[in-house]
Formats: sequence, C-alpha cells, structure tokens
Amino acid sequence: MIRRLFVLSLVFLVVLSCKNETSETEVKSNNAEFTKLLEDYNQGGYELDPMIATNAGNTDYNTAFPDFLSADYKTKKKTYYESYKNKLSHIDFESLNSTEKMSYNVLNWDIDINLEAMTFKKDLMPIDQMWSKNLDFNQLASASNAQPFKTVKNYNDWMTRVDNYLVWLNSTIENMRTGMSEGYVLPKPLIKKVIPQFETLATGEVVNHLYYAPIKVIPDSFTQDERETITADYSTMIKDKIMPAHQSMVDFLTNEYLPKGRMSSGIDATPLGADYYSHQIKLYTTTNMTADEIHQLGLSEVSRIRSEMEAIKEQVGFEGDLNDFFEHVRTKESLMPFTERSQVIAFYDSIHDVMKPQINKLFGKQPVTAFEVRRTQPFREKSAAANYSSGSLDGTRPGIFYTPIPYVESYNIFDKESLFLHEAIPGHHFQIALQQENKELPDFRKTLWYSAYGEGWALYTEAMGKELGLFKDPYLYFGMLSSEIHRAIRLVVDTGLHSKGWTREQAIQYSLENEAKSEASITSEIERYMANPGQALSYKIGQLKLIELRERAAKALGDKFDIREYHNQVLETGCIPLQLLEDKIDAWIADSK
Repeated sequence: MIRRLFVLSLVFLVVLSCKNETSETEVKSNNAEFTKLLEDYNQGGYELDPMIATNAGNTDYNTAFPDFLSADYKTKKKTYYESYKNKLSHIDFESLNSTEKMSYNVLNWDIDINLEAMTFKKDLMPIDQMWSKNLDFNQLASASNAQPFKTVKNYNDWMTRVDNYLVWLNSTIENMRTGMSEGYVLPKPLIKKVIPQFETLATGEVVNHLYYAPIKVIPDSFTQDERETITADYSTMIKDKIMPAHQSMVDFLTNEYLPKGRMSSGIDATPLGADYYSHQIKLYTTTNMTADEIHQLGLSEVSRIRSEMEAIKEQVGFEGDLNDFFEHVRTKESLMPFTERSQVIAFYDSIHDVMKPQINKLFGKQPVTAFEVRRTQPFREKSAAANYSSGSLDGTRPGIFYTPIPYVESYNIFDKESLFLHEAIPGHHFQIALQQENKELPDFRKTLWYSAYGEGWALYTEAMGKELGLFKDPYLYFGMLSSEIHRAIRLVVDTGLHSKGWTREQAIQYSLENEAKSEASITSEIERYMANPGQALSYKIGQLKLIELRERAAKALGDKFDIREYHNQVLETGCIPLQLLEDKIDAWIADSK
C-alpha cells in the first residue's frame, strides 16, 4: 500500500512543471478556481491546526486548540484531505503558470503523505519528551513566543485556549490507556524524561509558574482594574486548572504508564511495525529510499568524515587515536570559557558580526525579518536541543535562535559556530524567512515544512563557515566535522534502532565511538530518535542532494555558474519535496545554458 501511494505521488512530481518559478514580472494565471482552492486549503489548515495560524501571526484562531485525538477531529481531518484531493483532480494543470504548477505538485504530495499517516495508530502514543503538542503549547505560555499578550482580549483569548488545551491533555491519558492495552507504549527511558516536564508545571508557587509569565509582562496601558482582574483570573487558572491537570498526568505516567513501558527501543517492536517506519522515511526524506540503503549510506559517510577528522587531529598535534581526541575535545577547558549565560548569547552575536561582510558573496536574496538569539526557556532546556523559532508572516515577530544553557560552566563551544550556521544564519533563518517573505508563494506554502529540504539546507550551510570567515580555529572546524558526522551517525543509529533491532545502549555506544559529544548529550539525542522515527534521517539526505545539485550545476554551467543564483533557485521555492527541487534545478541549468 505504501509503495503504491508513493508511486502515485511520483507521477505528479515528475510532471513537466519544473521550470523556474514565477518571476515578479510574470503574468498571474487566470485560473481563479485554483487560486481559491489554495486559499481555502490554507484556511482549512489553520482550522485543523490553529497553532500553525498563531505561529504565522494570524490571530483569528488564538482561542482554539482542537482535541486532536477525538474521533470527530480525525473524521474532519480525513474529509479535509480527501476533498482537496478530489478538487485538485479537476484543475486544468496546463492552464497554470510555473509557480502554480509547483504548488499543484506540492499540494498533491502533501495530501497523499497526510492521508497515509492517518492509516497508522501513532496517536496512541501522543506524548513524548520532545515532539508532542504540550511542549509547543507550553512555549506559548511563556509570553515570549507567538501567542500575543498586548491587549485585554489577548489575555482572555489565552485563558479560553488553555481550557481547550486541557481537554486535549485529558484525552492523551485516555489514548495512552488504550495504547497500553494494544501494545502502543513508549520505551521506559522516554517516559522517565516526560514525567519531570509535567512535574515542573504541577508544583511550586503560582507567581513562579510558567503560566504566570504573561502577568509579568502586562502592558502599562492596562488600567488598574484590568491588571487586578487578569492577575486574579490567571492565578486561579494556574492553581485550579493547570497544576491539577499536570499533577494528574504525573500520577498517571508514574503509577500506570511507566510500569507498562516497553524495554525495546525501536518502533518496529510496536504494532506500528516496519510499514510505519517506511512511511516515516518517506515523510522525512521525501524519497523512496529503504532503511537498508540509508543505513549503508550512513556507514559510508561516517567513514569518510572520520578520515577528515584524523587530519585535524594531526594538525593540532594530538597524540592518541581519534576516540581519545573526542574525549580531549569534550573536556578541553579552553573550549568551555563561560561563567555567565549572557556570555553565551554574546558569543553567538559575535559569530554573526564576523559573517556579515561575507554574506553578500554567497547570497543575492536575504531576509528582512529580524533575528535574535535567546536562551531556551528553563522549563524545557534540560531535555531540549538548540532550535530555531520562525518569525511571523508579517515580520513583526523576529526569528529566534534558542540555545539551552542548563550548565553554563560546561557549555562547550567547539561545535557552536557550525550550530549557529545551521539553526540561525544562513541556515534556518534565511530559508524560513525568505519562504515567508516570498510574495509569489501561496499562503499554504509559506508555512509548509519538509524536513529533508529544511534540515538539508541547514546542514548544507554549515560547510560555508570558512567562506563566511569562521572556523579559523582548527578545533572549531573539527566542530563542523563533528556536526556533519553527527548527522551521518543518525543515518546509522536511526535505521539501526527502528529496523535492525538495535538497543538504546548500542546506539549510544556507536555514537560515543564516532563523535565528540558528551554521553549525556548523545543519550538525549538517541532518545530523540526513539521518540520520532525517521526525522533524524532528513538532514544528511537533504544535504547530500543539495551538494549533488550544486556540483551538477557547476559542472554543466562552467564559468556561467553563480553560487548566489544557485542559492536563489533553491531558496525561492520554500520547502518542497527533493524530487521537485531536483527537477527545478535541472530546468534552471538547461535554461541557463
């Protein structure tokens, strides 16, 4: 079934629609039916997942949080995708301009992959330590993210949204109980990571609670009565709703769920099985590669990158084998120079300052959306990785690079220049902000995310460090290689865990033997892969495709090749499946000749 669906998707991916997307001077299509279809699809997507609307800066859905686990919601979601699949089949493809043809193909792929996902019972494991909806929601509670707290209505909207969220939170317990009876349960190590996340929100003083944060930023324009009313309402909400609901989760997870947690590590040990992992590979790589193919590719890439690491080890004069050098880098005091968290933020700002004069040489198009570096919120930083949070579509909210700093004295900088390139500039910030700012794209594509493209681009940009004035210290260049081998290792351990019977401990050991990250960091990473099979594959698969296409273009165009134009061609589309990107670049090469 999965292979048949994938073949059907490919039929649309290779349609002759892959010329360069619409330029600003191209005449708009007269196909009003397709334009409306895209607008309706986007609006319907906001209704299905209002969090997407909020993150995009659309305030129309700021009270909404559906019970994503209910039968009614699932029926609504399936009807949504099936109806647009049918509408799409009635569109005259040849009447569309190039941007619209790309949108047609992207939409078709998006519908197919979402319908396929609904054939699995993954929602019987709705909570994990990194990817579940409660973590996204709690970020909004911090009053420093997409949910606005500027008007009295904003504050009332949030209280309504909290009530709706708590309905979903209660449904997660019901679903997990069903999962326990049918064999859909998390591994024990993941459950142990989840429990403290709920404990943090179940205890403590109201005024120190995460959900009290909006009270601390009440605008000065509010009247005294408004301030007192909102403060009282929020205090009651925390004490009588938030804390009891999260305590109920702690009790359930500790007393019922943890004892039933599984000892196996891979998704193939659950009823989801190998078919689900194949689906996840397709979702996250947008290819039809098999687990075995990816595993072998990972082993090959690890071997290649280790050879480059050996050269750096010799350059700095280290005596001992590569694994000894990993430990040396992990513990080298000069690579852990900070005593205050503010110094970490200043360090990242300095990286940006070094790069600024070189950016124009590599990028013709650059975003206007503002950018900031912030510390990851304390409630999640012990289990979170560094990440990028996109700005709003209207540009009023900046793109934000969040870095966890739980223990500042041990914050090692050896891989942090490459981290900034990936998560910030020119990685996620350039790619996502340019996608959102592109007026030629329909709205649904401005917030669309395909990990192979988005994460592949971010990993691709890490290798630009020297061109951008970075990696002057060989240890920091070693950090770039460490980041790359980390993504190559993911190909090995993710497929190992989910298709070859590897244990959590085997995956941790393989990583320790091949990269310089600490055991605690590696353990957190392996548990991340256990929670979301396949996601970790997207980085290296996407990066290798971008490198392949760049080399193909440079060889074909010779002196006509312009790296800035290649990057423009890649970035102007926003996130799309890799096959569509390859067809587009091939068409650009042909036109450029």
